[in-house]
Amino acid sequence: MKKKAVVAGHICIDITPVFPEGTRSVSAVGELLQPGKLLTMDKPHISTGGAVANTGLGMKILGADVKLLGKIGRDEFGRMVQDILNLHGVGDSLLVDEGSVTSYSIVLALPGIDRIFLHCPGANDSFCSKDIPAELLSDSCLFHFGYPPIMRRMFEEDGKYLLELYQRVRGMGIATSMDLAAVDAGGASGKADWEKILERVLPYVDFFTPSFEEICFMLDRPRYERLSKKAGGGDLTLALDLQEDILPIADRCLELGARVVLLKCGAPGMYLKCSKRCGEIGERLGFSASAWNGFSAFEKSFRIDRVLSGNGAGDASIAAFLSSILKGAGPSEALEMAAAAGALCCSAYDAVSGLMPLAEIRKKIDAGWEKY
Repeated sequence: MKKKAVVAGHICIDITPVFPEGTRSVSAVGELLQPGKLLTMDKPHISTGGAVANTGLGMKILGADVKLLGKIGRDEFGRMVQDILNLHGVGDSLLVDEGSVTSYSIVLALPGIDRIFLHCPGANDSFCSKDIPAELLSDSCLFHFGYPPIMRRMFEEDGKYLLELYQRVRGMGIATSMDLAAVDAGGASGKADWEKILERVLPYVDFFTPSFEEICFMLDRPRYERLSKKAGGGDLTLALDLQEDILPIADRCLELGARVVLLKCGAPGMYLKCSKRCGEIGERLGFSASAWNGFSAFEKSFRIDRVLSGNGAGDASIAAFLSSILKGAGPSEALEMAAAAGALCCSAYDAVSGLMPLAEIRKKIDAGWEKY
């Protein structure tokens, strides 16, 4: 019998304008997007987005038994979200907020540079612990929550409601996981004390899976600004040093209470570091802690023929990481599968179209899939 998981949190519709074949790569936004300039585009790519759709649907495609829980409005975007999830057989747990609009993002995937998001949080802002019915958790062994920085209720009052959520779930013996999202420095989330929020919440988080940029911005702003300056407005992750930058941030996450930290480091790869407290991970998971305690490794990215978009790549990586854990994989296997799923995601415009079951990914790796 498969172990069951719940993926909850942020959900939206992603609208990605597609640049025509042959559009030249750029190193700065202004090289392509300029005031008064007309760009001819191809048909847009429209898909579900957010942690619930990206990680949750990803886990379903990878072979996990998973339930999805997010909030939508009663509008056209909401109907689109519902229809897409129903196609995969996982649309029965969505909540409808009559007073909100469905969240949406315009995803600008300019060739050669990282994505830019124009985002409306919509119904996600009202999500809280009471929205998760007890019966949904009753037979689950793993709970993943994604994107609290763009869900207002989750960061208000120093993360009071986020803490309430994780205390409730972990109190049931369920293993917990959490992913972040970029903070809008000029918005309400940018004014929140994220170090204080994480200090309160991470003791209740077993698997913490942020991107390096997200967590560095929250915990070490001087380092973030130094690296941004070093990158010269380009991809910050290309300026990272394992010893000088990645390790200190991973260690800080463990100090704050997380038991396992998976840092997504963009194109170079991802870093996994585990505390020696993996035996404390939610007992329902049936987790074998011995292989995980004290483990650390950096996994390089796999090579793909053509990168269409990095949209959702981090979520796809988390989906493979958590799905592998549900199947009893050790840290090396889970980390390698995470890197592979992230690469496959980049071959499509959305987070899930490029994915395949874990067994097929393993065959692709064993056949000699090259890394950068």
